[in-house]
Amino acid sequence: MLDIRFLRENPETVKENIRKKFQDEKLPLVDEVIELDRQARATQTEADDLRSKRNALSKQIGSLMAKGEKEEAEKVKAQVAEFSARLAELEALEPELQEKVKKIMMVIPNIIDPSVPVGKDDTENVELERFGEPAVPDFEVPYHTDIMERLGGIDLDSARKVAGNGFYYLLGDVARLHSAVTAYARDFMIDKGFTYCIPPFMIRSGVVTGVMSFAEMDAMMYKIEGEDLYLIGTSEHSMIGKFIDTILPEETLPQTLTSYSPCFRKEKGAHGLEERGVYRIHQFEKQEMIVISKPEESMQWFDRMWRYTVELFRSMDVPVRTIECCSGDLADLKVKSIDVEAWSPRQKKYFEVGSCSNLGDAQARRLGIRVKADKKKYFAHTLNNTVAAPPRMLIALLENNLNEDGSVNIPQPLRMYMGGKDKIVPVK
Repeated sequence: MLDIRFLRENPETVKENIRKKFQDEKLPLVDEVIELDRQARATQTEADDLRSKRNALSKQIGSLMAKGEKEEAEKVKAQVAEFSARLAELEALEPELQEKVKKIMMVIPNIIDPSVPVGKDDTENVELERFGEPAVPDFEVPYHTDIMERLGGIDLDSARKVAGNGFYYLLGDVARLHSAVTAYARDFMIDKGFTYCIPPFMIRSGVVTGVMSFAEMDAMMYKIEGEDLYLIGTSEHSMIGKFIDTILPEETLPQTLTSYSPCFRKEKGAHGLEERGVYRIHQFEKQEMIVISKPEESMQWFDRMWRYTVELFRSMDVPVRTIECCSGDLADLKVKSIDVEAWSPRQKKYFEVGSCSNLGDAQARRLGIRVKADKKKYFAHTLNNTVAAPPRMLIALLENNLNEDGSVNIPQPLRMYMGGKDKIVPVK
């Protein structure tokens, strides 16, 4: 959410940012919120003036009565009553106007970083860099669920009976490999100096609207019926929410946390061949990282964070590339975002396995996360990034480590979490 003062003083900048995000339908909101803000401030000014006058007149009444000037006192009382009646109207109007201002401000997109390429949607995202050499083996690489089935590692049919489409049972060494990935990702981030945390897996609506846009909320979140609780779509939500309504001493920044959680997503609109299997599902597990930083340090942390994900994948010999999200592909709260994509030998292309985002002070402003430095206070910057999100990471690991006989080599860093095993062999 933007600072209303910034919008008030820079309406054309805000409008140009809306155009860059190809959301022209929101352009009238800028002038509308400026007018509502003017009315809200005028209402507050008038109310403050009336309170001051009413207080001054109230003091006169006692003095006039003491002097026996009852007629004059009654005139002043009438004036006080008139002021009180108008004040009651204004006090009812103030929160109504402020709520209208807030509602519009919540849907006006954040100002994107000047370095973000302008584009309408994800087809105009820009490849930045490749790490590792993508390879295609001489033999055919089966679909990832076929690989898992031959390893005795997945049961989709039973999951459909129990929970419907978009769920799965992982079994045996494939399930163990899944846990090995999250354990390795956890220890990898701890070694980078991040504090490990297991957060709440449900959050209140006030946190939901603080960390994401209404459009994202509708497309992603599952609500708990009859309660003010939502299942998290990523642990970033509850991790950033941890700092709601807090004032952090500047010397405690940056706050660097890495978290494990299950994640639950509606995945509205998911379809197509690559939505089958475990590529896009309603429930998965993830290791996440978040940073609360000073504004002037947030871009340095942004670059550091996405590089951690690249380093993690390369430590397991998975080729990856980085993609800069264009303006039209950025969620409204984001300032800048880079996706990490892993190589798929079967598809002969890359697919998304992680996303790193700098949200500037948008989440902090919504959630009231401030920093105290000497006698001043300011809003912190918040960042988040995927460390590893099985089972997508499993797809990358299985395809890139598959042998012609159907066995899968276990990358060296994961073997200690697999009881020393260096290979998973087919059972079918």
